[in-house]
Amino acid sequence: MGIIIGILIGALAGFLAGKIMKGAGFGFVVNLIVGIAGGFIGGNVLSWLGIHWGSTIVGQIVTAVIGAVLLLWVISLFKKK
Repeated sequence: MGIIIGILIGALAGFLAGKIMKGAGFGFVVNLIVGIAGGFIGGNVLSWLGIHWGSTIVGQIVTAVIGAVLLLWVISLFKKK
């Protein structure tokens, strides 16, 4: 059950980060990849700052969204228009 919850949290976080950064999602697979990577990035960045949301689902989603937004922002720095 934990893997299914992780996939759903990753997909939701990627979708929300896509809405925040570009105004639209990228599709389920890309949202999932961005959300899972965002969860890893967000968890590390927030722990470096001494911020701990706990292990609640809301805390995990917020952490993953923060990390996914950071990931999309860094990608946008390298993307040429």
